[in-house]
Amino acid sequence: MFFTPGTHKEQGLLYSPLKALISPRPIGWISSMSADGVANLSPYSFFNAIAELPPMVMFISAPDARTENKNGEKDSLANILETKEFGVNIVGMHQAEPMATSSQAVGADIDEFAHAGLEKKKAHKISVPLVDGAPAHLECTYYDHITLPDNGRGANSVMVMGHIVGIHIEEDIIIDGLIDVTRYQPVARLGYKDYANIRDVFAMSP
Repeated sequence: MFFTPGTHKEQGLLYSPLKALISPRPIGWISSMSADGVANLSPYSFFNAIAELPPMVMFISAPDARTENKNGEKDSLANILETKEFGVNIVGMHQAEPMATSSQAVGADIDEFAHAGLEKKKAHKISVPLVDGAPAHLECTYYDHITLPDNGRGANSVMVMGHIVGIHIEEDIIIDGLIDVTRYQPVARLGYKDYANIRDVFAMSP
């Protein structure tokens, strides 16, 4: 089968297969805060590390379809552009359900930590709260953003890049000086409404 992007239905595919093909994808559970002090929390599956030195991450914010939104920007993007900082909270299997709850579309005046039934953890170098109980957190300052090409519907996604200025790791996931992901089973996004968690790990030498 071969087709150009956007013509999947002509090939008998119900949905675009891109997210299913590029998987599993790590989830960036992004916490931010508005200039008015309202905390926001939302998961992004187009997320990854982009450099180790300097330590940097990125995530893609798709256009917001809500009529009351800020110029087509999702709350996370609007907050980060205002305050220049954000947190990345690593999603372990034990917090998969509140992570999914935090993806629900709610008003910008809603504290999504409270909406998802989560407690806040105080950061060291940024004013944005972190998710208490997450296995690890990255404290980030805004570096830059790139507006991506028109999505064909008159709107644009935005790539946000951040510089990691602080790292939290729970002691119980460190074994013999190494992170043991099987201790918390990071949640990854697949296609459609599907997720996976990492249980089996194997090593290979080049």
